[in-house]
Amino acid sequence: MDTSILPQFKDLGAILVLALAAIGSGWGAGVAGMSAIGAWKKNFSQNKPASFMLIVFVAAPLTQTVYGMIVMRQLMEIANKGVFLWSIGAFAGTAIGLSALWQGRCAACACDAMGETGKGFGNYLVVLGMTETVALLVMAFTLMLLGVVKSV
Repeated sequence: MDTSILPQFKDLGAILVLALAAIGSGWGAGVAGMSAIGAWKKNFSQNKPASFMLIVFVAAPLTQTVYGMIVMRQLMEIANKGVFLWSIGAFAGTAIGLSALWQGRCAACACDAMGETGKGFGNYLVVLGMTETVALLVMAFTLMLLGVVKSV
């Protein structure tokens, strides 16, 4: 076993990308979930049917954890070859996590609006898709960069 300190942290970049993406996903889903509960409460107090479709908004930020996991897998492959890319994991994870956080905030607004009007589901979904695109682009470009690093 290698007792030097550097190899002890070989998976740090991989752990960072997953952890930061998951933190953003949890935070975003939590914010959206609180708003969905508030919208349902409003509907119930007015004896109106509560839309189960709000669950779609609440679940939207969770996909960023999957993107973090995909990048994590590639980072672990490279780390096993002795190349430690902590900064890539930290920055990609932060960008993906922030995308999830802001998607959750947009989803919270969507829950409020849909809970009150019962209309606009498609429009709200488009906005969530736009914030999702940021995470997808970060994942794609990070995987592209890691492919270049892997081939060197």
